[in-house]
Amino acid sequence: MGATHLPSTEFDGTEMDDQLEAEAEAQLGAPAEPMVQLLGPDGTLGSDPVFSKYAEKLDPDTLRGFYADMAKIRRFDVEATALQRQGQLALWVPLTGQEAAQIGSGRASQPQDYIFPTYREHGVALTRNVDLAELLRQFRGVSNGGWNPKDTNFHLYTLVLAAQTPHAVGYAMGIQRDQKLAAANAASAEAGQAVEPNAAVMVYFGDGASSEGDVHESMVFASSYQAPVVFFCQNNHWAISVPSSVQTRIPLANRAKGYGFPGIRVDGNDVIAVHAVTEWALEQAREGNGPVLIEAFTYRVGAHTTADDPTKYRGSAEEGLWRAKDPLARLEKYLRAEGLADDTFFEQVKADGDELAAYVRKTTYDLETPDIRTAFANTYVEAHPLVAEELAWFEEYSAGFADAETAQATSDPAQAEQTDRAAQ
Repeated sequence: MGATHLPSTEFDGTEMDDQLEAEAEAQLGAPAEPMVQLLGPDGTLGSDPVFSKYAEKLDPDTLRGFYADMAKIRRFDVEATALQRQGQLALWVPLTGQEAAQIGSGRASQPQDYIFPTYREHGVALTRNVDLAELLRQFRGVSNGGWNPKDTNFHLYTLVLAAQTPHAVGYAMGIQRDQKLAAANAASAEAGQAVEPNAAVMVYFGDGASSEGDVHESMVFASSYQAPVVFFCQNNHWAISVPSSVQTRIPLANRAKGYGFPGIRVDGNDVIAVHAVTEWALEQAREGNGPVLIEAFTYRVGAHTTADDPTKYRGSAEEGLWRAKDPLARLEKYLRAEGLADDTFFEQVKADGDELAAYVRKTTYDLETPDIRTAFANTYVEAHPLVAEELAWFEEYSAGFADAETAQATSDPAQAEQTDRAAQ
């Protein structure tokens, strides 16, 4: 892909973008590729020689579905944040502002593809039919995961930065070998035998995680073995309190050139462009053309987590600038301007979001704290004498509290009577 076919966007001409492109030109000897954008902040749909053909395949139902998904996941995000503030969750990782990057890319994947998320890909989980209430099990501390990845091909969240990238490449290399074996078997079998469709892997990480060695090593392996993997970087501009300008001196998508595979920078607030670019990248991977790096240029509107205070390191003017590029607002403008959605549709979307929020809240309240003994039982597949010894100590230690309560109740008749009434 050459740089000349890509359209200009409203990001061109900004101080940061000009500086990054100038540095890229000086270091790489060629201009940095412009950003792919199809749907602008004003709701106007542009054209592109490569990616418009993907956008043209999107029918009105699909476009309305994009909006409904983005609105639903934003409502879910608001509810989960409220649950954490009320003490129902230990922590929450907001995604507001990144809905288009996640819904657009997730909807571009196919059922046979396998997804490796970080810990903020709630929108991608929605597109993979994960029960959103199950996401909260881990953040409530009652589960190490919450869902079975085999059911949806959506892996468990990874809390260690970039640890999922080598896992993804290894999985992709396994898929690659399985597909070669399946093709060889099909060639020697009778004609007409069904062949499973090729699959690809997509792995998500952020601009901060891109500085981890795991990402570098993963890209080296992926390129060396032409693994069918798409690296999807959500550049939301802030790795907690560290700006992306500190993470990289050139656009992150340009790093792919050093590994020998394509890198594309896409407007991460444009769901149509994200979907088109991701569909193209996954096709490349499935067809055996090797890995692709996508940099979704977006913004984290809220805090890094509910333990973070972004007002300590960024200004309200910056947030206001990005709120004007809101992914939901721009798609709503387009749908209304094209007569593809009316007030009835948007009211129904809101009602569906509120229904989801009520379901998530009730499900969270109903979650039962697992017996701590299951932690001992799940340490090893088979019984282990050391674990048995530690469990015995725990049982004895816990019994000591029960004995103390019994003794106190016996010495205090009023307390004993109250305990009896409570038991009844």
